[in-house]
Amino acid sequence: MKKWMKVGLASAAAASMLAACAKTSEPPAAEGTGNTNEKAKFSISMRTLAFNHVEKSPNINEDKWVKKLEELTNTDLNIVLVPHKEFEQKMIQMFATNDIPDVVQGSGGVAGKEMAGSVQAGVFLPLDDLLQKHGQNLLKKIPKEAWQKETYQGKIYAIPEFLSNPSRRATAIRKDLLDKAGLPVPKTVDEYLNVLRKFKELGVEQPYQGRENFKYADTFFGAYDAFPYLSMHMQQGDQIVPKFFNVDNMTKALQTYKTMFDEGLISKEFATINPTVYKNNILAGKAGMWSMNANEVLQWEKQLQANVPTAKIELIPSPVGPDGKGGYYLYNSVTRAWFINKKVKNPEAIIKFFDWMLSDEAEKFFTFGIEGETYKTVDGKIEYKSPTDPQGVDEERYRQAFLWMVQDTKYNKGTLSLTPEGQKLMSIYDTMLANEGRDGIQFEPRLEAYIKNPDISPESDFAAPVLLQHMVKMVYGKEPISDWPKVIEEWKSKGGNDVVKEATEKFKSKDPNVTISMPRR
Repeated sequence: MKKWMKVGLASAAAASMLAACAKTSEPPAAEGTGNTNEKAKFSISMRTLAFNHVEKSPNINEDKWVKKLEELTNTDLNIVLVPHKEFEQKMIQMFATNDIPDVVQGSGGVAGKEMAGSVQAGVFLPLDDLLQKHGQNLLKKIPKEAWQKETYQGKIYAIPEFLSNPSRRATAIRKDLLDKAGLPVPKTVDEYLNVLRKFKELGVEQPYQGRENFKYADTFFGAYDAFPYLSMHMQQGDQIVPKFFNVDNMTKALQTYKTMFDEGLISKEFATINPTVYKNNILAGKAGMWSMNANEVLQWEKQLQANVPTAKIELIPSPVGPDGKGGYYLYNSVTRAWFINKKVKNPEAIIKFFDWMLSDEAEKFFTFGIEGETYKTVDGKIEYKSPTDPQGVDEERYRQAFLWMVQDTKYNKGTLSLTPEGQKLMSIYDTMLANEGRDGIQFEPRLEAYIKNPDISPESDFAAPVLLQHMVKMVYGKEPISDWPKVIEEWKSKGGNDVVKEATEKFKSKDPNVTISMPRR
């Protein structure tokens, strides 16, 4: 494999080269004869995911867990790391130079921006027949919704890592502070604001922990069903429009944040607080309430208690709005996807490698590690203690979430079931979070009108640039919230009218790429 170079390439330019590259260039081919005694050798690109253990590794291919994985699967892996922060850029570069590994990790579906049109250009292998012969574990255990994300023109082109419960984010509160305030768990927006006011009276520096772009700080947009995100479209009259077209809901949400800003319940600098400062404030004990990925709560609580021994984090039902519902945006059913280069010589062995990922042996290895080293079996029961030191925590997370390439990423049942705290978290997922969350009409691939007009194009969990600048100004009091209809008109004038037209046409024509979300139970 060639080294990853720091160059910038346009997605369109990369896509235009793919079809020709697929026909004329010979990429590195996976080796192996199919003999069970001979190791299957193949290269695989993997996003670092900002995991410390990965990014600090001097050579990931010499890592002991990679070596053990190779032993268990009779493989010889060449892992090519793709930097987390430069993932899209590096992927586009990879396709443009035709420096394509045998297996390529994508972020989700076949039409992801990072794939640069490679599936449509014929770079990857259709997998249907191979899965029928060598991937029965995959076919039986991966849900239909996830396979649909990897289907193009009726053929499956990737193996998805999946998420069975798309409600993954949750509202977290310092339960020790709530108890000190003498208040019950809040339910409505007004009750939430009263809790934040009490936190301020108690001297909490950040009653509600804000963050730039409202990312992981969008709790109250959920209460009013006003997320201005990519998956949030709705029917308004005879048109399909983004949910921020609901002026009443959007202005109520913005007014809630302005109230918090005016009363000092959120930092005056929230619009510039980056992810590192956000997390550090929480772990230092400066925050009273915030949004987070639910599966990290036990780890964060341990880290917080190192600084504030009496602290306790609890996940609580998110605030409900006028319709009695709330929660965060629902995640994609696919968290990672694995595409196989059509030039490989042993795709059967690669399918078998991924099929093993959903076996009992794989679950035990990724969850608990190596018997006699990280766990032991006593009277037929596994005894395992999760590490508490930072290096150990990073290593466990790397093994369970990075190397385990195909799994249900809802939570790790094996480790959580060993402790009362873990069992409680599983219950929260299966009860509270299963009933939360906002979603809307979705289009995959992304609408062409969005691609042509990036200033009006949102991401999965933050608004388009043209909207964000007004949202922040309105919370800061620089613009009246009552001007939101003018913001909608500006968005429409910059290409939004084309978005509405395209979305409406696809919806009315019953385009198979249109997904209408099911209501939460």
